[in-house]
Amino acid sequence: MRTDTVEIRGMSCASCARASERAVAGVPGVSSASVNFATEALTVEYDEGATGLESIAAAIAEAGYEAVLPAPAKSATVPIGGMSCSACAAAVERAVARVPGVAAASVNFASERLSVSWDPAVARLSAIKLAVKDAGYEALAADSGPAAVDEHAEAKEREARWQKRRFVVALATALPLLYVSMGHMIGLPLPSFLHPMHSPLGFALVQAALTLPALWAGRRFYVVGVRALLRRAPNMDSLIAIGTGSAMAYSLWSTVQIALGDASAAGHLYYESVAVIIALILLGKYLEARSKGKASEAIKKLMGLAPKTAVVVSDSGDLELPVDEVAVGDVIRVRPGERVPVDGVVVAGDTSLDESMLTGESLPVEKGPGDRVSGATVNGQGMFTFRATAVGADTALARIVRLVEEAQGSKAPIAALADRVSGVFVPVVVTIAFLSAAAWLVGGQSFEFAMRVFVAVLTIACPCALGLATPVAIMVGTGRGAELGLLIKGGEALETAHRVGAVAIDKTGTITVGKPAVVEVVAYGGADEAAALALAASAEKGSEHPLGAAIVREAEARSLEISSPEGLSALPGRGIEARVGGADALVGNARLMDERGVDVRPAAADLERLAADGKTAMLVASGGRLVGLVAVADVVRPTSRAAVAALRARGIETVMITGDSRAVAEAIGREVGVDRVVAEVLPEDKAAAVRALQEGGALVAMVGDGINDAPALAAADVGIAIGSGADVAAESADIVLARGDLEGAVAALDLSRATMRVIRQNLFWAFGYNVLGIPVAAGLLHLFGGPLLNPMIAAAAMSLSSVSVVTNALRLRTWKPE
Repeated sequence: MRTDTVEIRGMSCASCARASERAVAGVPGVSSASVNFATEALTVEYDEGATGLESIAAAIAEAGYEAVLPAPAKSATVPIGGMSCSACAAAVERAVARVPGVAAASVNFASERLSVSWDPAVARLSAIKLAVKDAGYEALAADSGPAAVDEHAEAKEREARWQKRRFVVALATALPLLYVSMGHMIGLPLPSFLHPMHSPLGFALVQAALTLPALWAGRRFYVVGVRALLRRAPNMDSLIAIGTGSAMAYSLWSTVQIALGDASAAGHLYYESVAVIIALILLGKYLEARSKGKASEAIKKLMGLAPKTAVVVSDSGDLELPVDEVAVGDVIRVRPGERVPVDGVVVAGDTSLDESMLTGESLPVEKGPGDRVSGATVNGQGMFTFRATAVGADTALARIVRLVEEAQGSKAPIAALADRVSGVFVPVVVTIAFLSAAAWLVGGQSFEFAMRVFVAVLTIACPCALGLATPVAIMVGTGRGAELGLLIKGGEALETAHRVGAVAIDKTGTITVGKPAVVEVVAYGGADEAAALALAASAEKGSEHPLGAAIVREAEARSLEISSPEGLSALPGRGIEARVGGADALVGNARLMDERGVDVRPAAADLERLAADGKTAMLVASGGRLVGLVAVADVVRPTSRAAVAALRARGIETVMITGDSRAVAEAIGREVGVDRVVAEVLPEDKAAAVRALQEGGALVAMVGDGINDAPALAAADVGIAIGSGADVAAESADIVLARGDLEGAVAALDLSRATMRVIRQNLFWAFGYNVLGIPVAAGLLHLFGGPLLNPMIAAAAMSLSSVSVVTNALRLRTWKPE
């Protein structure tokens, strides 16, 4: 049983409290309910297995009151320091998941971030950070905005510089060590006090001394690796610590044997292997850190777009303030060439804005009073002022950054196998190393031979490549998508999108512009087109009907003279009647003309043709005589036909779903070339239409405007919302296209395919490398007369394996839509 206290609003007397009590008591699973009218609080005891607070809140709502539920689970993204491989990430996940109240914990090794959600009534972020610390890692400041992102980026750059310094130290040790240990084998000169034939003890002691700086440079492997072993959560550091530690211990034992008089032990020294292995692994870590930094450059670029200051207009004049101090309602001045600091609505001035950083659209967008502007866009040649409507974390840019961060921190289903393997990888490799060494000893080989096998197996194994294969590709893919105005909300959406076999497309606002426009003007009875259009626009001036507004816009665009009508009268279902220029004017359908005795036979053929094309014909008459016809339609976007053709070329079925009549739908469908048309569908039935497509066996993507298409977007396997930079919070969609263009949907599906191709390549390489490399290191080739793998070569291969996976993923940074 669980007891909770819930605030209730809307009660005005004790009877209200009693009514609330009765409503809650009637919920199955509730054992007791008590409402305190004075404090407006409900104390309820219930069986969590039978009901929940949502059901209780619904019962209170049915009784006519409002239940204010406790705050939902909090979530945060916490940068984690000290991880060296995917086994570390798994260890952090396990440690955090054990904290009471934690609902979910996921560590992305590529971005080194923990995504965690918890019940604030049970757990606190400080307890979660403590669990991370107890597991042997460092929890940095939780991300809360641009400053946190910058801080984490700086920390990664510092780590890369630190890795480079450590590598230089190890390399400076390894090179002379290689000369001393192996130079005499190829005829290089060595002084007698270093030559193994003349002074074996000096030969050994100098090597031991030269190894110490390398051990110091790689000290983290031993500190972290041994600690992980003691916690029974071994990681890649543990493999390196065991392998190089064993080689070092054996070399020290051989040195003692030399000191005791056994000069032959000089041939059993592996100091150079220890130093070279550490140097090569540090080189790999440095290259990996640099590559991972490039993988997250999309976030850095987005954050760098935000201007630092804003010019706020006040009674005392213009005041330049830090952008953090701008408040909603402030009026801000933007000069030519400056970036818009926050989101808002233009108050005065006309200009054009470069919105490519948000939408991917390279052409400037004209802006005037009443138009919305987004922060980080670049002003053109005009100066304007606007009123701030969203600042800080509420701006479109901040929401895009947040969306990309969440997507980059997510996991794709294809990564599940790699995650499971990573969790048991290190113990399995240690077991294989011990068994391989033991098998060779039993088979009659020397202890030195078995030691080489043992160290080679431990150093060639690479859980990092497995752990990085998927997340780094998702990081780069979603980041590249954001740069192109394709906002992909997570790894699952990215993976699902590449298997889409059918795309359902909403007509209005997606295939078409979503706003009626004049597409044709025809004149009759000796009148010209301009006169007919001017007459229609004059009659419609002041009309609130969207078709009338379209006629007025077209006349204004043609610079025609429009006069004000007299006695305007709207005739529902037929059109309008007015006096223009002293004559009676009619604008409407054939029914209106018939009622007023206007002969429409001259327009009969045009009416039939336009109706077949799905266009609305508005007849225009003056003084009882037909003078023209204005055809209005929701015009198809210029890119829709090419986008539909591109989808079909990729083997994807295209289906247009619309609530329009079949005649109009069929006409638009023919124009853009879709495979099928589903017409006369109510908004609430679009989801059912999507499910019907899914029953055919194909994965279905739904492309819509994200508002009235929300149920269909949610029902589809992949929901793609066409919006603008300010519409990134379309909750129902998996992918949001910042640029209102169907071509963006094609690009999103192509990007998904490209990313999944890289992920498969990475997984193939990561699994293949380990599956082939570990047996070779264990001596499989030697068993059949081939060579035995040198531990130094094994270390080089291990270092390059993770770097190659990251480098392969970085190719997505240059991906461009066709």
